[in-house]
Amino acid sequence: MEWLKEYWWLLVIVLMVGVLMNVYKDLKRIDHKKSIDNKPDLPPHRDFNDKWDDDEDWPKKK
Repeated sequence: MEWLKEYWWLLVIVLMVGVLMNVYKDLKRIDHKKSIDNKPDLPPHRDFNDKWDDDEDWPKKK
């Protein structure tokens, strides 16, 4: 187990490579064209700042 103390970083690299490979495989399975075609319509964005547009903090110029 002495080698584990010296080469722990190799185990971390192997673990990260495995995670990245699984992420790559999962991303390859996604059909992005199908998901773009079937995306739901979003409602229009409501901005509540329109209430504050009339209130001006600046002094009025003469």
